[in-house]
Amino acid sequence: MKYVLVTGGVVSGLGKGVTASSIGVVLKACGLRVTSIKIDPYLNTDAGTMSPFEHGEVFVLDDGGEVDLDLGNYERFLDLKLTRDNNITTGKIYQSVINKERKGDYLGKTVQVVPHITDAIQEWIERVAMIPVDGLEGPADVCVIELGGTIGDIESMPFIEALGQFSYRVGPGNFCLVHVSLVPVLSVVGEQKTKPTQHSVRGLRGLGLTPNILACRSAKVLDDNVKQKLSQFCHVPVANIVTLHDVSNIWHIPLLLRDQKAHVAILKTLDLQSVAREPMLEEWTERAQIFDTLQNPVRIAMVGKYTGLSDSYLSVLKALLHASVACRRKLVVDWVASTDLEETTAIEAPEAYEKAWGLLRGAHGVLVPGGFGDRGVQGKILAAKYARENNVPYLGICLGMQIAVIEFARSVMNLTEANSTEFEPDTKTPCVIFMPEGSKTHMGATMRLGSRRTYFTTADCKSAKLYGNVNHVDERHRHRYEVNPDMVSQFERTGLQFVGRDETGKRMEIIELPSHPFFVGVQFHPEFKSRPAKPSVLFLGLVAAASKQLDTVLPNANGNHVANHITRQHSANGCAPLQNGHAKKIISNGVANGNGKYLMNGNGNGVHN
Repeated sequence: MKYVLVTGGVVSGLGKGVTASSIGVVLKACGLRVTSIKIDPYLNTDAGTMSPFEHGEVFVLDDGGEVDLDLGNYERFLDLKLTRDNNITTGKIYQSVINKERKGDYLGKTVQVVPHITDAIQEWIERVAMIPVDGLEGPADVCVIELGGTIGDIESMPFIEALGQFSYRVGPGNFCLVHVSLVPVLSVVGEQKTKPTQHSVRGLRGLGLTPNILACRSAKVLDDNVKQKLSQFCHVPVANIVTLHDVSNIWHIPLLLRDQKAHVAILKTLDLQSVAREPMLEEWTERAQIFDTLQNPVRIAMVGKYTGLSDSYLSVLKALLHASVACRRKLVVDWVASTDLEETTAIEAPEAYEKAWGLLRGAHGVLVPGGFGDRGVQGKILAAKYARENNVPYLGICLGMQIAVIEFARSVMNLTEANSTEFEPDTKTPCVIFMPEGSKTHMGATMRLGSRRTYFTTADCKSAKLYGNVNHVDERHRHRYEVNPDMVSQFERTGLQFVGRDETGKRMEIIELPSHPFFVGVQFHPEFKSRPAKPSVLFLGLVAAASKQLDTVLPNANGNHVANHITRQHSANGCAPLQNGHAKKIISNGVANGNGKYLMNGNGNGVHN
């Protein structure tokens, strides 16, 4: 097994996740099999209990693991299915060591950070690196490891020590260190400054790790004299210094690495030159170019409670992006804080209220993503009501489906007190209830998590057609409340269809309004399995409906080929066809413009954390 370690210096949020993913893409394009591991040096055992404001979205895996959002980048870029063990945290490591100590596995020895914690880290890496995650048998060729945090952080020290020992243990030719650092430009001076990177590399070397490759984040391409200076003071060959400068979209990052021969440096360090080919990235190139040429906008109103930090909905944004590129539309996301749609805001902050409603009314489609807690719920209900009454395409995910059910009960069925027991435990009309198997005392990993099967109850619905008229689908879940099964027949008599259910037939998974152009709610999270070359079909349906293309999609819906059909239609009109291929934080593929909008064709003006 060969290992590539990606570390970061100077500041956080430089884009180690996308850099690690892009390295994997290039190596995969060279014909190698790749797997990934993310190390997060926090004490939480997983990301499940962390606020989206604190750490961005919680990404959910097939096995139910609640992990860091960078694993979402790995899955999307590399088309992998990772496991919960591919995300290592300090909490997991310490918990495993303490469990072994309690069982007496250390035979009375004093348990210490060195060697017990550091050994546990190395053993974990070696074990997980051997797990196949690409659908093939046997281990991968290369494991890309990303160390979270910044070099010099106290909490990272055990991992730095462990990785230093690990690099010595696996030996030369099996370990390559890529250090991502910042080369800023001071506006007063106007030149690229190397000192932050020099200090970062000096600190890394002092901790026992020597970088083989420098990946320098900067606004523009590094000057030759800057590369020479970095080479001299950081002891890294000039050929091994690559620039990760601002680009129009993140699909250009693997192309930057290829164009600067980063793969050659990595393959040479890992002694893989004889078994690898030149990287084949034609499809990536085509997709990146198509993205840059999109002009016709499609506006999607994202109505949520975490709109102040776009990373809170990163997978949703990526799924929308995949669908919009397949539909040949430039995605414009209008961020609408759900609280701003409520009557209290109309009284306390009328300008914010009018702005929020203006964005909602100007959107071509409405999306209400998942969430927890009662803050902003009334605003989400109002958004669903607006979309339903005005025939605006609507997609509700998890909580977005539940509030659509509540709104239907209140507005159409005249059940004015209808609510979820999450928001009103003693409601007289509980449309949404706590799942019987859920825990009310422990929050972490106690929800209905991971890949679960949904069976279609009718083939004559938009969802089934989008999925290719299959009998069932497997999608990832993360919830502890569900639609009250005792009220289902009452809903269906009134016109709300539950077209997808679990294997018992009692848990509602998909709702639709047959009389509406596109009104779909799902209990699961389809965004987690969306890929650049294979968009989530429900997001594809939303964007297609919002751009008046749904009639083109549905008659030809056959699973994986839906997106290709749309692009062939556009190809006939002079657009290059989008072919199949493999598709957080490095280069912004969208910039907030101060008006609550997120332009997904971005101009590369900033780093998106």
